[in-house]
Amino acid sequence: MLTMEEALRQSHRGFTAGQIVKGTIIEVRPKEVLVDIGYKSEGVISAGEFEDIKAVKVGDEIDVLIEKLEDKEGMVVLSKEKAEFKQNWDKILTICNEGGTIEGKVKAVVKGGLLVNIGVEAFLPASQIDIIPPKNLAGFVGNNYHFKVVKINQERQNIVLSRRELIEQERSERRARLLAEMVPGDIRKGTVKNLTDFGAFIDLNGLDGLLHITDMSWGRIGHPSEMLKVGQELDVVVLDINREKERVSLGLKQKLANPWDTIESKYPVGAKVKGKVVNLVPYGAFVELEPGVEGLVHVTELSWTKRIAKPSDVLKPNQDIEAVVLGINRAEQKISLGIRQLEANPWDKVVEKYPAGSRVKGKIRNLTSYGAFLELEDGLDGMIHVSDISWTRKISHPSEVLKKGDEVEAIVLEIDKPNQRISLGVKQLCEDPWANIDKFYRVGDLVTGKVTKLASFGAFIGLHHDIDGLVHISQVSEERVEKIKNVLKVDQEVTARVIKIDKTERRIGLSIKAANYSTEQLKAEQAMLDALKPGEDLVALQHAFDAADEARQDTKE
Repeated sequence: MLTMEEALRQSHRGFTAGQIVKGTIIEVRPKEVLVDIGYKSEGVISAGEFEDIKAVKVGDEIDVLIEKLEDKEGMVVLSKEKAEFKQNWDKILTICNEGGTIEGKVKAVVKGGLLVNIGVEAFLPASQIDIIPPKNLAGFVGNNYHFKVVKINQERQNIVLSRRELIEQERSERRARLLAEMVPGDIRKGTVKNLTDFGAFIDLNGLDGLLHITDMSWGRIGHPSEMLKVGQELDVVVLDINREKERVSLGLKQKLANPWDTIESKYPVGAKVKGKVVNLVPYGAFVELEPGVEGLVHVTELSWTKRIAKPSDVLKPNQDIEAVVLGINRAEQKISLGIRQLEANPWDKVVEKYPAGSRVKGKIRNLTSYGAFLELEDGLDGMIHVSDISWTRKISHPSEVLKKGDEVEAIVLEIDKPNQRISLGVKQLCEDPWANIDKFYRVGDLVTGKVTKLASFGAFIGLHHDIDGLVHISQVSEERVEKIKNVLKVDQEVTARVIKIDKTERRIGLSIKAANYSTEQLKAEQAMLDALKPGEDLVALQHAFDAADEARQDTKE
C-alpha cells in the first residue's frame, strides 16, 4: 500500500503514453519482466526485449517507454527497446547523416537482407552486404561491421545501410596504391577469383590481374582448371602494368627458369630421351619430354621400312615412348625426334644381304595392279612387277597367277637404296623359252594344246614351255565363225598347225583349219599373216586380225 505521502507525490506526477521514465525491476519471469515506475500499478516488459534475460536482476534500474498506462489487466505496458530507440534516434541523427559511416552489430536475418543494431535498428539490403551478394546471410549474424549510411527516413524512422560501398571504396584506394607502387617483376600474393577458357583473374587484394593460360606453365595446358581452382591462393609475377586502363598482366611460369635456355646441353642431338605422347596429328606425334618441352616425331621418322599413313596407327595418346633427338631449334622452341633411329636401318645392309642375282623366298604380302609385294623380312618388301612374272604369258593383273599368302621364290633384279626399293623377278628363275624358240617350234609343226582363254577375236592355246599360241577366229574353220564361243570352249583340247612365229612380238600364230593343209596352202596362209602389224597388247592384236580378215573378204568378193 502506498503511504499518504507517496500517493500525494504520485498524484502530482503525470504519466503519459510515449513518455520515457526510469523503472526498477521487481520481478523476472520466464516470458516477461515486471518493472516499478512509481505508478499505481506495475509495468510489464516482454522478455524478448532483453539481449540476455539471464543477466537481468531484481533491483536493476532501466529506462522504459510507456506504451499504455493500463491494459485489460490493469498493468502498465512498457518497452525497453522503444525507449532505447527514441533516446538513440536523436543521438544517431546528430552523429551521422546520409553518406557518413557508423559501426553496428548484425542482429538478425530478415526478408531482403539483415537487421543491424546501430543504437537503433537499421536495414542492410542483401545486395549491399558485399561486392558479391553472399548466399548464407546467417553467417553475418552477431558480427560487428562498419557501415555507410545511404538513406535516413525521419518520418518512418528507418535507416538503410551499405557495407558494400565501404568495401568498394577501400578496394579502390588499395587499387590506386597498388598501381602506384607495383612494377614489372614484382611477386605478389593473390587469390583466384574466376576461371575462363583463356586464363584466370587473380585478386591482388583490391586489384584484379589477368593470368593468361600461356603464362601458367612452360608445359601444355588445355584449360586453366587443370592447374587452378577458384579461391586458391598463389604467388604470381607482375609481367606488365597499364595504369591508365588499370590492367595488370600476371605470370606463374616465370617463377621458374625457362627450360629452353639450356635445351642443347640437356637434350643433345643423338641422345636417347623418354617422353609421353601428348598430341597426335596427321603429320606426326608431339612428345612431352618435360613440362614446357615438347618434341615432334614426324610420321616419316616412325619406321625405316613400313609406310605408316598416320601416327595414330602405331602410337596412342599418353603412351610412354623412347626417341632419339635429331635436331634442336632453340629460337623457335622446336625439337625433332625420331623413333626409327632406336634401331639399325635395315637398308644399310640390304645390298650386302640381298645382292642382285641372288635367290630369295617370302610370302606375298600384297597385290596391286602393277605387281606383287614379297615380304623378305619384317618390314622389308621386294616388288615383283607384273612384267617379271612370266616370260611368255601376257598377265594383266598379278592375281591371275599369285595370291596373298603364297610362298614364292624370286630373283633379286635391282636394289635402289636411296628410294628404298628392291626389284624382284619370278620369270628370271628359269630360262626365257623364246631365246630358243626355234628348237621348240617351227612353222608347219602340228601341235596339241588346251584352250586357255577366249576372246572376241580368237582363242589362246596353251602349249609346252608355258607358251600360248593364238588361233584367230578366221583360222578356226573354213566356214565363217560369228562367235568363237560357239565352236570352242576353255580347257578344250585342239590340234593346230604353227603358221606364224614372231620372235620380236613373242607370239605364235596357230591355225586349226590348217591342220590338214598342203604345203602350198600353208605358204599362202603364212603370207597373209606376214602382212599383219600387231601392236604390243591383245587389243592391238585383235584390231590387226580384224583388219586382215576384212581384207580377205574384200579379195574374195
